[in-house]
Amino acid sequence: MNFLLKTERLELAPFKRSDEMLFLALNTNPYVRKYLWDDQVIDAKTASEILCQNETHFEQDKYGLWKIHLKQNGGLIGYVGLWFFFNEEQPQLIYALLEGFTKQGYAQEASASIIEYAFKKLDFNYLIAATDEPHIESQKVAKKLGMSFIEKRYEDEKATLFFRLDKH
Repeated sequence: MNFLLKTERLELAPFKRSDEMLFLALNTNPYVRKYLWDDQVIDAKTASEILCQNETHFEQDKYGLWKIHLKQNGGLIGYVGLWFFFNEEQPQLIYALLEGFTKQGYAQEASASIIEYAFKKLDFNYLIAATDEPHIESQKVAKKLGMSFIEKRYEDEKATLFFRLDKH
């Protein structure tokens, strides 16, 4: 099955195991890691384990993490996908962009593609996205996607906001 997704400005391609250094570089970027990793620097072993799990998810479940490339020049600007967090029943929407590519609609565009994929190809009835309470930009993206705030929980001793979008 081909998992390549395209939008007006972006191409989304699944991460492969061979992308370990790209994945590590994205996730150790100070802006990306601030909220996704609670500002912790992950190591190459962690990146490798995630990408191994990612391949398994695509093979078995038809979802995972996609690299976000600009169509214009092929540049890698972040990633988007579906991943399990906080013992939820199904994977959550996740998006991460390098800081220079924020506030340009890329996170919304890439996420909308994943939402459409989840609802049409995977037949999900809803999607959840969670963000650290201080991450205002991520909350804005969730709202622009039509997601509604559903609850505030403390996960790993941090205030985390949960948003939900139901299939229409």
